[in-house]
Amino acid sequence: MKVAIQGIRGSFHDIAAHQYFEGENIELVECQTFEDVFRAMHEDSSTLGLMAIENTIAGSLLHNYELLRNSGVTIIGEHKLHIAHSIMCQPEDDWDTLSEVNSHPVALMQCRQFLSRHPQLKVVEAEDTAGAAATIAQRGMRGHAAICHVGAAEIYGLKVLEENIEDNKHNFTRFLAMSDPWGADQYRDTRHTTKSSIVFALPHEEGSLSQVLSIFSFYKINLTKIQSLPIIGREWQYLFYVDVSYNDYVRYRQSIDAVRPLCKELKILGEYEAC
Repeated sequence: MKVAIQGIRGSFHDIAAHQYFEGENIELVECQTFEDVFRAMHEDSSTLGLMAIENTIAGSLLHNYELLRNSGVTIIGEHKLHIAHSIMCQPEDDWDTLSEVNSHPVALMQCRQFLSRHPQLKVVEAEDTAGAAATIAQRGMRGHAAICHVGAAEIYGLKVLEENIEDNKHNFTRFLAMSDPWGADQYRDTRHTTKSSIVFALPHEEGSLSQVLSIFSFYKINLTKIQSLPIIGREWQYLFYVDVSYNDYVRYRQSIDAVRPLCKELKILGEYEAC
């Protein structure tokens, strides 16, 4: 099973992929950007994708919504990963030999309190958490430390100095598992789905959104998330990305049929089992 992720071995996307596809023999397709993830899926329709979509601290990854809508792929599932950071270095190094710490800017931001207790460390941003660890290991960089998932230490032969250094211990990221639409049904059973992600545009009229929300309420469909993004080239018009959960698939489909005439466009991004 090929799974495209943004990042490399030891990254949070790697950890999430192995947890979500637990028990499967995974061949990672390591991508530098999220655009590359979708490119890999388009080049090989059998390749699945796993992509972060929101974090409990940093919020939604807005650009990923747009990539998902334009990609034509289908969401087949979701996974929620607890984000815990560790600091690691070369086996020969220790606190008294370190002068610099490298990591992705979001990870550095999430460890600000920890870093404030180590003012001797120069903070330098890197493109990826696990990538920082890999660079330190491959280049034999003494005096440098990386902040990333603890699993990267074993992969790259580094020494863990301290675990769970993040400021907020209730830090989770939600990932979406994605597939080519033609092969999606081998990874899910739509009759047993409990969640759906949809996107729609509405006429620029008073009460248009409230009408849609009232219909979902009438059919007892629970809105778990709503995110609006501007439509490029159409001033003051928006796309609404909505996650809904349900326990009756037929009733959910009836609500979609009832909402569709009120929308200028509506697209189901995926129906899947809620995490």
